[in-house]
Amino acid sequence: MTAYIVAEIDVTDAGGYEPYKKMAGESIQRHGGRFLARGGRTVSLEGEKPKRVVVIEFPNVEAAENFYHSPDYQAAAKVRQQVSKGRLYIVEG
Repeated sequence: MTAYIVAEIDVTDAGGYEPYKKMAGESIQRHGGRFLARGGRTVSLEGEKPKRVVVIEFPNVEAAENFYHSPDYQAAAKVRQQVSKGRLYIVEG
């Protein structure tokens, strides 16, 4: 069953976030994922409005987990964690 990584990100250093975007995009593609939403306009219907939302589709939960735990994405994640705060989770769909 298809799975989605959903990320809610508050970027604290926009310049420092740029290398992460390139690294993450390459890793996502390499692991069979594709962006469905990538930081576009958000409209809050309930609760606080998130700063940046990213939705990435993978063939299944295992593929999403393999991407996240891969050495290439973990290198990117270290960059992201230094210049942003956020939450990431997998949703089966």
